[in-house]
Amino acid sequence: MDRRHFAKTVLAFACGLAAVPASAAETVTLMAYTGLFQDRYTQAVLAPFEKANPDIKVVFAPQPTSGAMIGQLRAQKAAPQVDVVIMDVSVAKAGTDEGLFVKLEAKDLPVIDELYPNARIPEIAGVAVTFDNLVLIYNTEAWPTAPKSIADMATPAVKGKVVIPGIPDIQGMSLVAILDKKNGGPGVEGKFAKGIEAMEAIAPNVQTWEPKPEVYAPVIAGQASIGVGWNARAQVNTDTSGGKMKAVIPAEGTAFQINTINLVQGAPQSAAARKFIAYALSAEAQKSFTEAMFYAPTNAKAQIAPAAIDRTVVKSLDKVVPIDWLAVAKVRDQVAEAWRRKVIPLSR
Repeated sequence: MDRRHFAKTVLAFACGLAAVPASAAETVTLMAYTGLFQDRYTQAVLAPFEKANPDIKVVFAPQPTSGAMIGQLRAQKAAPQVDVVIMDVSVAKAGTDEGLFVKLEAKDLPVIDELYPNARIPEIAGVAVTFDNLVLIYNTEAWPTAPKSIADMATPAVKGKVVIPGIPDIQGMSLVAILDKKNGGPGVEGKFAKGIEAMEAIAPNVQTWEPKPEVYAPVIAGQASIGVGWNARAQVNTDTSGGKMKAVIPAEGTAFQINTINLVQGAPQSAAARKFIAYALSAEAQKSFTEAMFYAPTNAKAQIAPAAIDRTVVKSLDKVVPIDWLAVAKVRDQVAEAWRRKVIPLSR
C-alpha cells in the first residue's frame, strides 16, 4: 500500500468508516455533512454511482459543519486526503480564495451547462449541487394550528421553548437577514443591524443556541415547541417523526441556502473525482436526491415527481429574501460580534 492510499485509509477509519480494500482500483473521498445528509446521499447518489462505475469506490468522510470541513482542508493543504467536498457557498468562497479548490468549467464537465444560472457562481470554484431554504419548525402538539410568523417565537407562551442554531451558524445568519429586511434594515451594508435588534425580542425565550444533535430532535421530543431549521431536513423529520414536527415558511419570508460541490486542489484521485462530480450534478442524481430529501435541484433538466417538488422551495420562490452570501462572508465576523454582545446575553 503506497503512502497516499495509506493516508486515505487512515482518514476513512477516523471517520468511522470501513477501510477500502487494497484491490479497489480508485477510491474517491467525499467530505460532506454527517447524519441525515450522509444517509440519504449515500443511498440516493453514491450507491447508484458505484453500481454504474464498479471500478470507483466513494468513501464518505462526514463532518458536522462547513466550518469543520474547511478546517480539515486547511490542515491537509500540503498533502490533500480528500477529493470532493460539499459545503455551504459562503465557506466555499473562503476555500476558493485560499486556493483549496479547482475551478470547475463546462468545457471539462459539460453537465454544468444543464444547471440553473444561479448554480454557477463566478467567485466560487465549485458549482451549486443543492438548494435549500429556512423554515419555522414546530411541535404539532404545542401548535395544533401552525405558527405563521417569526414573531411567534417572541410570545410569552414559548418562554424557554425556542431553539435556534445561532450565529455563526448560517441558520442564525439567515434569520437575522430576513428580520433585517422585514424591519427596513440596510442589509449587509449595515451589518444587519435591524435584524440584530429584532432578535432582542426573541432571545429571552431561547432555550439553546446550540441544539444537539440538530435542532429537529428537541422539537420532535417536545423539549422545545418552535425554532428554525432547513426545509430538506425538516421534511424528512416530519415523515420520520410521524408528524410530531412540521415546517412552514414564515410570513416574513425565507432564505436560500446553497451547497456547492468542489474539487479539491491536488486531489489524490482527480480524474475519478471529476467523474463523480459529473454524476452528482446529473439530472438522474439530482432527481434521486430531491425525491429522497427534498433539496431543490440545481440541474434544470431534472424531472422531479410533483409530490417531492411541492415540498421544496420551488413553488415559493416569491417568498425568498435575496441574500448575497458572498457579501455576507465579508462582514460575518462583525455580525457575529454584534450577536454576541446584544443577543446572547438576553437569553441567559
